[in-house]
Amino acid sequence: MRQLVKRNLSGKMIFWMLIITNLIYVIMLTITIPRVMSFAGGMKILDMMPTGYTPDYVNILLNTLGTEGRHAYLYNQLPLDAIYPFMCGTSYCLLLAYLLKKLNKLEGNLFYLCLIPLFAGFFDYCENIGIVTMLTSYPNNSADLSKVTSVFSVLKSSLTLSHSTILIVCLALLGRNKILKKKVAS
Repeated sequence: MRQLVKRNLSGKMIFWMLIITNLIYVIMLTITIPRVMSFAGGMKILDMMPTGYTPDYVNILLNTLGTEGRHAYLYNQLPLDAIYPFMCGTSYCLLLAYLLKKLNKLEGNLFYLCLIPLFAGFFDYCENIGIVTMLTSYPNNSADLSKVTSVFSVLKSSLTLSHSTILIVCLALLGRNKILKKKVAS
């Protein structure tokens, strides 16, 4: 895995992957999620609940969405969310590896931090599969499926927060190193 990541540490490629990833995210945040939420009567959709949800919440939400809202969720939001986890996981994995390489830390155990975005993407896919199943089986959702899907949502969110924090720390360390180099050079 390390060799695969190291072979793909082109700054330009990572830059364009991040642009595409974040364009998809902006489209979801500004178009598809608001469209689904317009049917939700003020309730948050499952993708937007980082601390999870209960089976009762799922049933109330799916009922509130109605046929048209469930259709919008299934055919507007989730198709984009089928691309996003791969793009996000891959681009942020490579970005973290790129930054760790700049910090001369890619060869050690810190490399495994680069895998966190990939796991976040994996759990995002698990969450999406659960949501698709709940949408297509409504009104016959099982409480167990709602609970498992909620766990995937929490894992996705926790790992996303973790890799974002690691990214900020790496950027701060790179900034510090740059400032220290300037002080030494002057």
